This record gives sequence, C-alpha cells and structure tokens, in this order.
Amino acid sequence: MQTQLEKLFQLQHHQTTIRTEVVAGLTTYLTMAYIVFVVPTTLGAAGMDKQALIAVTCLVTALSTALMGLGANVPIAVAPGLGMSAFFTYTLVLTNHIPWPVALGIGFWAGVLFLVLSLIGAREKLVQAIPPSIVTAIPVGIGMFLLFIGLRNMGVVVANPNTLVMLGKFTPSVVISVGGLFVTLALLIRNVKGAILLGIVLATIVAALAGLVAPPEGIFTSGVRVAPVAFKLDVLGALRWSLLGPVFALFYINLFDSLGTLVACASEAKLVQANGKIERLSRMLNIDAVAAIVSSLLGTSPSTAYIESATGIAAGGRTGLTAVVTSLLFLGSLAIIPLISIVPAYATAPSLVIVGLLMISQIRHLDFSKFEEYIPALFTILMMPFSFSIATGMACGFLSWGLIRLLLFRPREISGVLYVIMALSLISLLL
Repeated sequence: MQTQLEKLFQLQHHQTTIRTEVVAGLTTYLTMAYIVFVVPTTLGAAGMDKQALIAVTCLVTALSTALMGLGANVPIAVAPGLGMSAFFTYTLVLTNHIPWPVALGIGFWAGVLFLVLSLIGAREKLVQAIPPSIVTAIPVGIGMFLLFIGLRNMGVVVANPNTLVMLGKFTPSVVISVGGLFVTLALLIRNVKGAILLGIVLATIVAALAGLVAPPEGIFTSGVRVAPVAFKLDVLGALRWSLLGPVFALFYINLFDSLGTLVACASEAKLVQANGKIERLSRMLNIDAVAAIVSSLLGTSPSTAYIESATGIAAGGRTGLTAVVTSLLFLGSLAIIPLISIVPAYATAPSLVIVGLLMISQIRHLDFSKFEEYIPALFTILMMPFSFSIATGMACGFLSWGLIRLLLFRPREISGVLYVIMALSLISLLL
C-alpha cells in the first residue's frame, strides 16, 4: 500500500509522509465540514429537498475533491460554492423567479463555458482583461452579500416597510444564533480546528435542549436519496436570451472565486516555480470546470476550490493524498444524513456571517489613492447587498469603471474584451 501511494502521489518528491497527508486531509475536512449544513440550507430556501441536498453536497464534494487529488495531485478540496449557492437561491430563484431546475441549467451552461475557456487557455487572458480593482471588489461584494443573508437568517436583521430593514427581536432562536456566532468567533481567534463546524453543532444542541428542534428520526442513514434533485436540471430552458446575464454572472463568480483560491493554495503548497508559474495550474482549472458541470447535473450549485484547503496545507499537506482523505471523510458524512437534517437555519446562519466577514477582509488590497479605481469597486461591493444580487453588483462595477474612462477621454484603457463585458453587463441590467 505504501509503495502504491508513493508512486501515485510522489510523497518523497514533495517531502511529505502518509501520516502527514492523512492529518492534513482530516484538518481540511474539519475546517470545511460546515458546508454539509450550510449549502443544503441555502439551496433549500429555493424549494429544493433538503435531505437530498445534504446527500448531493457530500457526494459532489467527495467526487470533486477526489478528482482534484487524483487528477492534479494537489491538496485542494472542491465543493459547491457558498457565494454561488447564495446567487442561485436569492438572485435567480427568489428575486428573478426562475424555477430551480432552470437555475441548475444556468449553472450547467456556466460550467460548460468555464470548461471551454479553460481548455483553450483563454481563462487566464479573460481575467487579465478585468481591472484589478474590480477583481478585488467581487469577493468583497459577495462577502457583504453573504453577511447580509446570514444576519437575516439569524433573525438579527428583519424587514421593515418604512425603513426597509431593522433590528429583529431577540427571540430564543435569535439569542441562540447570536451566541453561536460569538462562540464560533472566539474559537476562530483561538485557532481551534473546525471552529465553524463546532459552532453549528453547539447551537443545534442548545436549540434541542430548549425544545426548539425536533429529535431526528434516526442517527444513521437507511438509504441515500438524491432523486428529488439529481438530473432535474432544465438545460434547454436555460438557453434563453434573457438568461444570458445570469449565465455570465455565475461564470464570473466561479471564475474569480476558483482562480484566486487555486493561486493562493498553490502558493502555500509551494507549487510556484522560480519563473512565477504554478505547477499543474491548467489541469487544476480543467478539473475545477468539470466539477462545476457535475454539480449542476447532480442538483447543486457549481463547485469551486475552497480556501479552507489552506488549513490542510498549513498542517503539512503537499499532495493529492490530502484531498483524497478529505474526499473519503465527506463520503462518510453520508452515513448520518438524518442527524444533519435537523440542524436549523439559524444555527448555520452564523457561518455565513463569518465567511462573509473573512471575504470582506480582502478590501485591504483595494487602492484607495485613485478615485477612478476605488469608486467602481465600491459600486460593485455595495450594489450586491443593496440590490440583493451578485450579478447586478458586478454589472454596475464593470459599467461604472468603463463609463468613468470614457468621460475622462481615456477609452484606450478599455480593452476589446472589456467592451464586450460592459455590453453584456448593460444587457443584463436592462433585461
């Protein structure tokens, strides 16, 4: 076994051991296991079957992460993205009233576009055409959006007909949720492994003791059920001119999310060569795109590389064996679906707040010394939560950046690719 693993993952070449890789895989799993609770809760708000979503989340994460480990030999986990789950539910389904099978079809076509551009090597060039300030602003804006959704799901922020929003009442569920948030923050500050997962579990236990959660029908899964969501996507229904904007937006969310994560994790894993190029980046991008397509086919939001992989890398993970161990642990999560399904939305909501806060921290990379750079970036960031749409925020950012250049008589700063992006952004706002 050891010899086979050595040949498959080149452990000695990467100066690591089986034990180190196993510990790293467990670390990554504990850090991102919260998605088994959060992604199904988020997509469940779109009217999809929650238990089936739990199973699909585990399956997609296990499959995608194993593909990354075996296909690219890197310690990076891949799973349905939180930002894309939020876009799927709150923008496509609840705001634009798109049926969730059609929304899955939109994710499928975004994944196909993702894969085609990756295979022809155009993906990196496309990123280069986007202004750096907008590239920085996109994850920050998604973070703001997740923060707002998290506070709303906690019950801390509620609707008000006069002021749009207001502070909610501190009911028992809100108190438990707020307590879970600060306990999780304290655990994170103390660098406790699996802090977000522990916060969700503790909040659920307190809710159960308070009689706010019904006991599970059982602990172990009697049978994995994915039929309510798997292969229910409406591929042809998503092929409409009016849905071009959402396809474009979902593609861009995945593009920047995954590329940024892959570059960051590859750097931590010492996969950057002396000339600045990242080993096996092309292969990682292709696998990431395939994972996005598979996610839509199985009935969840497109998958992306997870920054939580950095915790496993920090624990010594250097090869795909780390990813394979993480994959097997997610597969094992299928055994306790009934237990997972009782977790209430207000117990998982703090994780959205925390992930949002972590993403917002990227604003430190924004250059505030140039008015023409940070104003379009702020439009991107603020319009996502204010319009309750990631796509709208991106469109406003692209258009404002280009419009300022045109008004300053500096049209040459706008590339041909960016003109196309601006045109598509304008169309998405007008449709």
